[in-house]
Amino acid sequence: MSLAEQNTKERRPALLPRWLKRPAYMLGSIAITMLGLLFVTFLIGRVMPIDPVLSIVGERASPETYQKVFEDLGLDKPLLVQFGYYLWDVLHGDFGVSLLTAHPVSEDIGRVFPATLELATLGTLMGVLLGVPLGVIAAVRRDSWIDQIARVVALVGYSMPIFWLGLMGLLVFYGILGWVGGPGRVGIFYADVVPPVTGMILIDSILDGNWEVFRDALSHIVLPASLLGYYSLAYISRMTRSFMLEQLSAEYITTARVKGMSERAVIWRHAFRNIRVQLITVIALSYANLLEGSVLTEIIFAWPGIGSYITNALLSADMSAVLGGTVVIGLIFIILNVGSDLLYRFLDPRAK
Repeated sequence: MSLAEQNTKERRPALLPRWLKRPAYMLGSIAITMLGLLFVTFLIGRVMPIDPVLSIVGERASPETYQKVFEDLGLDKPLLVQFGYYLWDVLHGDFGVSLLTAHPVSEDIGRVFPATLELATLGTLMGVLLGVPLGVIAAVRRDSWIDQIARVVALVGYSMPIFWLGLMGLLVFYGILGWVGGPGRVGIFYADVVPPVTGMILIDSILDGNWEVFRDALSHIVLPASLLGYYSLAYISRMTRSFMLEQLSAEYITTARVKGMSERAVIWRHAFRNIRVQLITVIALSYANLLEGSVLTEIIFAWPGIGSYITNALLSADMSAVLGGTVVIGLIFIILNVGSDLLYRFLDPRAK
């Protein structure tokens, strides 16, 4: 290659400006991940030992009726063509019609998801506000009685089945002491009193100025949210303690103490500041797990969330609802991962 050709190649403009490369890479990763998620859910719907046609027409339908519905669903087409139809429908927000409710799955998810979002958000806030300080104190006071209590709390949170804790909580705090509300989001007398704006009844009751409904809803959500918060606290406190112990044993912490820096500044301005990025991942994973893994809690407390919705749909062979809920849960994980990545760059300049 001649010198002129080499100079021409070096002056050739890039396909994308430098400031666009990172957003383009992120959007490309999201698109590929979402495409893979949709393909997996599509295959799950095809390999499940459930005949979607029989779920619609019933076992006593005539062969002509069965064949007509079979063709209407596009099941006579090649697999790639069926996936193309499925992808087109999902991109337009069409997950099909639920056999259980006879409503579009997108409408059902829009109705039940705010209940899960409200419950998981409150549980995560409890876990973060209590778990992070507990983990920091346990690391600073290593092998002290505080550290021992923190480790026992985390161990119990991991070991105790959440359905057992839920049943015991209902028995003690609702059945015996009467401190909290029972199953459901509100009492029967307050159902549908507040107009749904966000779908989260605590926020909707505040917007409506109905403090009586707010108090009743709070009494119903405090126990299941506390159980999820305890589960989240156990995970977050354990990981925070581990991260802090690693930082407190580093050389820069010893140097800061030798220079006469106060212990408070050493802990919070140096050690804790360097674990914030790791904690973001832990909190995001905990939040995502509560959003998709609170099925038992929702069933025990008759909480009309997406977990109980998917479970009921699966028991009724309602695959449109199951796959629609699965796609939404997968999308939540993708959003939380992207949000974590953006927070990395904000909190840690080295990640830019």
